[in-house]
Amino acid sequence: MTMKLFPFLLLALLSPLHAQVAEAPGDEAQELLATQKEFLNMPEEQRKEFAKHFGEAARFFQQKRIFECLEALREAEKIFPNDAELLNLRGSCYVEMRAFDKASATFGEANKISPKNNSIRFNIAEVLFVTKQWKEALGLFEQILKDMPQNNMSLARLVEFKILLCKKKLGQDEEVLIMAEKYDYQDDSPYYYYAQAALAYDKEDLLEAEQWLARARRIFQDPNVTAPWQDTLVEFGYIKSFYGDDSEAGE
Repeated sequence: MTMKLFPFLLLALLSPLHAQVAEAPGDEAQELLATQKEFLNMPEEQRKEFAKHFGEAARFFQQKRIFECLEALREAEKIFPNDAELLNLRGSCYVEMRAFDKASATFGEANKISPKNNSIRFNIAEVLFVTKQWKEALGLFEQILKDMPQNNMSLARLVEFKILLCKKKLGQDEEVLIMAEKYDYQDDSPYYYYAQAALAYDKEDLLEAEQWLARARRIFQDPNVTAPWQDTLVEFGYIKSFYGDDSEAGE
């Protein structure tokens, strides 16, 4: 892995769902999860105290202060346990610590509470991807892509790229070639460049691969845009990991 492991882990960090719906009127309230309704029925002071600790945890996570994040989550959990976003953030801490079994179990608990939450489902799929469970990761990424809102193009493209790589590992080479040409240089995402780089890496043409990546960096100059794509190549094994070669795990 790189130093910034899973920079694209999806989190409702600064605005947890239960806070967003605190004043949801009329029909919207009928769509709340049971745990969200339970949260809204708590005294206001307790809700504020929970939000304070959760906000601290989110800030610590963004600063990579993982142990402090976990401590803040423990304080929040004393007030309102089994919150999906709390568990999602805790699982992300475990990912940063490379404790993938703990992360998977924690994301699974969150998914039981909020099974339609694409943030949680994406994180589950990411753990499958990084632990090289290609078939399981492919199935979940395909489900997520199917359920994803059409206006979330940037994430949809990244999910498609991960699907392409999963199919490569599963020997579905014809589909990989078709997917690599699905978008061209006019697309608003780095998909085309990273797909071509992946094909070049597969041919062991490192020079060509780096040329494609350099083109992507020139066009998408914000490193926050290209970071999740670059890290995906590291997770997959095309680019050497900062931590060394862990490619044997899960093969």
